[in-house]
Amino acid sequence: MRDMSTGVLALLGSGETAPGMTKIHRQLLKRLDEVRAVNLDTAYGFQENVPQMTEKLLDYFQTSLHTSVEPLHFTSFERSDELERTIFKQQVRHATYLFAGPGSPSYALAQWRPLDLGPDLRHVLEAGGTLCFSSAATATVGAFCAPIYEIYKVGAAPYWIEGLDLMAAFGLNCVVIPHYDNREGRDYDTSRCYLGERRLALMELELPPGVATLGVDEHTALVLDLKAETLSVLGKSHGYWRLDGSVRVLENGSTTPLDELRSIEAGARAVEDVVIDAPASLPRDLARCVLEGGPRAVEALAQLVQLSATGGEGFIDPTALVDGVLAARVSARASGQYQLADELRDSLVKAGIDVQDTPEGTTWSLRATI
Repeated sequence: MRDMSTGVLALLGSGETAPGMTKIHRQLLKRLDEVRAVNLDTAYGFQENVPQMTEKLLDYFQTSLHTSVEPLHFTSFERSDELERTIFKQQVRHATYLFAGPGSPSYALAQWRPLDLGPDLRHVLEAGGTLCFSSAATATVGAFCAPIYEIYKVGAAPYWIEGLDLMAAFGLNCVVIPHYDNREGRDYDTSRCYLGERRLALMELELPPGVATLGVDEHTALVLDLKAETLSVLGKSHGYWRLDGSVRVLENGSTTPLDELRSIEAGARAVEDVVIDAPASLPRDLARCVLEGGPRAVEALAQLVQLSATGGEGFIDPTALVDGVLAARVSARASGQYQLADELRDSLVKAGIDVQDTPEGTTWSLRATI
């Protein structure tokens, strides 16, 4: 039997102050016998508009939910003293409704981890409280966390950092990806919290065995209930449980026993159950073949490359596909798998792509066709 019994963890993909999410906040607040609501500003603590951001959030709760929220200010571990840290941790433990939202997940973790905030957040759950995390804060609750700004904005090679691992309280070993269905890029892939499907798939290969990915669509909430041992999907869209290339869609309006997610083993689902959220212009059958691997993968990749060269219906930009194969090749060489690295290079050559290794790195180009 689990130590924690009545707490709730609500994971919002985005839209924490949007009109459509008000009903969800109201449901979460209604379950509490006593509402002691607080807002943590840490995730956006690096921004110049911290006071304005906090005021906007507090105004939303007061106006839309008639709930007073106490602002808890903690934007820098280094610039705080021991007394400030102790007071902040005590205030967190006293809360029954704790909200943390937009900003940078890596910045938030850089302040919370040396503070050892994880046990304080778990205490809120143990006491029957509610943790409501949205957007950037949502990304921090898994065993590992994707540093979104560093990868998407700065251009760092994809990597993971240690997360708060609050999901372990529910017996789930996973990372969490908000903004899962983001489409801001329009003509390029900004889904999977701006990482894109290609980069997320590569990053998942670097996770320890058995670590799953929990995706949360925008304007959607995944509500994990310790007492009921369930995960419910509320709001606009869906959730996703990914493991070893397989994806289980957690449908909007559904409630899933946590034991069902805990019992899913790597490779347990059939290929037909895999969801591929490729751009609309990318032929689904060819994309499926490439992602599955196997003897037809090179042929499928070649066809996609030719579509990019010839245009017409199904025209696509092959950059994401080729960069993905090259990234896998770099990883293979770094780990001493030279035969695999050669096979990956050969697959690109067979697909009509010239690969050039130079002292400055690897470049590629489409082979001219007659």
